[in-house]
Formats: sequence, C-alpha cells, structure tokens
Amino acid sequence: MLLDNLVGRDDEALMTQPVLLPARERAATLASGVALWRQVADHLARSIASGIYRAGSKLPGEIELAEAMGVNRHTVRRALAELSTRGLVRAARGSGTYVQAQRIPYPIGARTRFSEIVGASGRQAGGRLIASASEPAPAELARRLAVKPGAPLVRLELLRHADRVPICVATTWLSASRFPEAARIYAARRSVTATLAHFGVTDYQRASTRVSAALADIADIADSARLQLDRGSPILLVESLDIDRNGEPILATRARFAADRVEFVVES
Repeated sequence: MLLDNLVGRDDEALMTQPVLLPARERAATLASGVALWRQVADHLARSIASGIYRAGSKLPGEIELAEAMGVNRHTVRRALAELSTRGLVRAARGSGTYVQAQRIPYPIGARTRFSEIVGASGRQAGGRLIASASEPAPAELARRLAVKPGAPLVRLELLRHADRVPICVATTWLSASRFPEAARIYAARRSVTATLAHFGVTDYQRASTRVSAALADIADIADSARLQLDRGSPILLVESLDIDRNGEPILATRARFAADRVEFVVES
C-alpha cells in the first residue's frame, strides 16, 4: 500500500527590497542618450554585482521596481529581459525573477556527496523530504539493488538546494528490510549520508552513474515547479547506484538537476 507523507513547503528564496534609482543618475543618463530600460538594467546589474541582490534571492516584482525607480512597468520588463540575456537573472513562471548564481562544479566520482560538493563551493547545502512511500520492487530496481522482485522498498522524494536555491529533485530507493523507517530518519536529519550512518553504513561509494538530458516541459510538472523552472528549460537526469564497503548495493537514485545551476565534472 502506498503511504505518502507530504511535508509542508517552505520559502526557497529570500525577497530583497528594491533599490531606488537616484533621480540625478536617471537624469544624467537620459541626457546622455542611453535608453531608460538599459539604464534600469545597468543599475540592477550594479546592485547584483555589489551584493545588494544576492545570488539566489528573489527580485521585487515589476510593479514594485517600477514604482521604486520612477519608470513604467514595461521599462522594467525590458530591463529584466536584458539581465536574463546577460545571464544575471532567471525568470520562473508564476514565481518571479531570481538572481542567477554561478554554476556549482559538481564532481561525479567514487565519492559523490551532495552536501560536501555544495559546501566546497562556499554554499550551504540543504535537503527536504517531499514525500515517501513503501512499494514493492519492480524487476529493474530489484536487479540494481540485488533484492528479489516484489521485495519491499522505501522510496524517498527529496528536494535539495544550495543557499536555499533549488538544485535538484531526487527519487531514492532503499531496501525496507535493511533501512526501516528511512523516511523518518531522513526527515529529521535531512542528509542521505547521515541517514545511512544511522543504520551503520559509515561509508559508501558510487558504483555507476548515467547522465542524460530532458526539457522541463517533458519532465514531471511538479519537478519543474519545485526547481522553479519554466517550460523548455534543460534538466539533467542522473541515474546512479551506490554501494557499501562490501560492494552491496544500498541506494538507487534518479535525480533531476536544473542544468543552469550545476556543471558536472567527471573524475577519472
């Protein structure tokens, strides 16, 4: 029987107050013949560069920016489009506009740990349990996890982020007999490594990784919303298997990464 345990959503980004465009600066720039939308774009770009608008933070809405800067909404919209072209912001349909962070170098090797990788980039890693279920192992998962077809598995649906910016949604399967109540442990510790350690697995390594690509309009709609992606945005699909020190499979994972936020590095 499917047992879904939905966990309440929390805010994934911080809203920043608009920065006023000084009237003197606006007048001087207009006198120089520079278009107003470009002036607004340049001003916002300087605010991003100076750290007033932090990477991953949500910009104020178009109306709020327009009022704060003394321009109309269409001018702000064109300025934001220019910043998007420069790669400084990204728009999420129905959510708003966010300051774009630099891609996180994400090594894929024998030790692939989300928290360690994100931490090494100078960001704070986080994880959240979206849902969990108990389900019988289909043939392919049974083969990968070295269990009998139909054996009980624990399925975890995870949202993982860096500095509160969503990076990936992951579905992870574990043997229910070896890792009972894995969902409860993960919900409390918010770390796959810490969850495994609770069951006595103090070290593990990657046995295989397979990477492919898809578009947000083809992937699950819920994934796109959780990753704050528009339709047509690229997604990197990562199928992986992790094993313990004895070479026994412990984790089978299907992760969906926002392609504009990570840069995979294959280690030899």
